Amino acid sequence: MSNKIEKKPINFSNILLGAGLNMAEVTTLGQPLEVTKTTMAANRSITMPQAIKLVWSRGGPLGFYQGLIPWAWIEASTKGAVLLFVSAEAEYQFRKLGANNFVAGMGGGVSGGLAQAYLTMGFCTCMKTVEITRSKQVATAGVPQQTSFQVFKEIYKKEGIRGINKGVNAVAIRQMTNWGSRFGFSRLAEETIRKINKKGEDQKLTAIEKILASVIGGGLSAWNQPIEVIRVEMQSKTKDPNRPKNLGVLSTAQYIYSNNGIKGLYRGVTPRIGLGVWQTVFMVAFGDIFKRMLNADGAGH
Repeated sequence: MSNKIEKKPINFSNILLGAGLNMAEVTTLGQPLEVTKTTMAANRSITMPQAIKLVWSRGGPLGFYQGLIPWAWIEASTKGAVLLFVSAEAEYQFRKLGANNFVAGMGGGVSGGLAQAYLTMGFCTCMKTVEITRSKQVATAGVPQQTSFQVFKEIYKKEGIRGINKGVNAVAIRQMTNWGSRFGFSRLAEETIRKINKKGEDQKLTAIEKILASVIGGGLSAWNQPIEVIRVEMQSKTKDPNRPKNLGVLSTAQYIYSNNGIKGLYRGVTPRIGLGVWQTVFMVAFGDIFKRMLNADGAGH
């Protein structure tokens, strides 16, 4: 039996599937959970029902889809392909260095998450947060409301590339820990389900078992919520005269802690768990299920 390590082929159908699943995830429950989570992280003194009320006051049901078009759609349609290319290459390199499948897979997930942040997600998450947190203009006769692109142009004019990529380092830390955790916890949950149901490594898990493993993995990945709250604060447009200018990751953590204590760093963790579960079910469970149906996963898992 050959020990030659082979790189799994990247099929075009995989890239389309990644983009399609991401678009479906964000357009269904993804964006409403994102908006609720971001509102709570930016306004750390309010409860979840108060956050839902605040979002509703900003446009009824459409308030929950602020930032969806174009920013969340741009992000969703590109980040899946970036994750796929980079994580496949990184996983192959880790395995060549002698890492086992679990470590190589986590390394691939971390590398893919890092590439996502700097290549596509930085400016998208920044602009989504700006849309969710900026003060809405009072409707005045003859004064048009600022569009999302006008706000983008204004920030770019004032602060350049750094302005539209504000908080990108926090996004990178979040994505690395997100995909490392989601992948790791989901795979550990799959192993546990195999043991409970006495299934061998060569036996495929059912769709329900896959979804259950993803629910566990997605829920547990919310441990990094403080990174998410820091990211939102760095990108937020909520008015606070006491907020220091030019916030970095550490100075933002200190500012949140001094104002809201340790609880402040976990604001929005409930919708974040929901979002983590929803995203992981789509990208891990549904991804595996559809790839199997399309025969697009190459050799093996």
